[in-house]
Amino acid sequence: MTTDPMERIAAALERISPAPMEAPDFARADAFVWHVSPDRLVAVPRVNRVEMQLLVGVDRARDTLLENTLQFARGLPANNALLWGARGMGKSSLVKAVHAAVLDAGLDLKIVELQREDLPSVNRLLTLLRESDQRFVLFCDDLSFSHDDQHYKSLKAVLDGGIEGRPENVVFYATSNRRHLMPRDMIENERSSGINPSEAVEEKVSLSDRFGLWLGFHACDQDQYLAMIRGYCDAHGVEIDDASLRAEAIEWQATRGARSGRVAWQYFTDLAGRRGIAV
Repeated sequence: MTTDPMERIAAALERISPAPMEAPDFARADAFVWHVSPDRLVAVPRVNRVEMQLLVGVDRARDTLLENTLQFARGLPANNALLWGARGMGKSSLVKAVHAAVLDAGLDLKIVELQREDLPSVNRLLTLLRESDQRFVLFCDDLSFSHDDQHYKSLKAVLDGGIEGRPENVVFYATSNRRHLMPRDMIENERSSGINPSEAVEEKVSLSDRFGLWLGFHACDQDQYLAMIRGYCDAHGVEIDDASLRAEAIEWQATRGARSGRVAWQYFTDLAGRRGIAV
């Protein structure tokens, strides 16, 4: 038994430190979720997706993101992408639908979901993915930062990669309701209190500049809202005449105080349930 204090400390640290994680069998699934404590990648056998043709009013974003992802899956240069804008307009649904379209094209591509609160562990995840011969879309949904949030520093490892650089087999897609990933009042507070106002917020605001693609999502109009619902009805075999659909859907929208793709799906779910049709 060792009596040297430094050796005892080293032995204790070795016992409590997590063992290096073994790479999972990526052939088991096309999608994984990253968890920490302990670090692990959990396979997702069935991804919760919406078919791409049911995403209405996002044609430009759809075509741009699909082309970028196809390039990446083929081993060509591709950009990190920030999908930002109105709530419930299909940002995360588009990422998952594009991944499915790439798989349907016969290309091998994995998607790994990373929770915002787990960003401090991203270097460990990147080390694991870097060692694989697979290609990965690293996906973070609903990404944003508050005034005292330091997680944005971890995100730079994904976007810039430090001296190692971002792994060539990883591209990062994020969704956010905020174009600059931080609330407007936070930007104004930083500008008003900083010694050099122009530099006070540059580190945080410039984070979004590190995304090569900015894809904006805007609130839908009434015609698009109704077209979304009609598309869901046709895809799932729910029969309803146009007049009834219009009256019910507009009333549903009024009770929610909002009009979006998410509200359209919620109305359709209610309609399908009343008609006794599983979706």
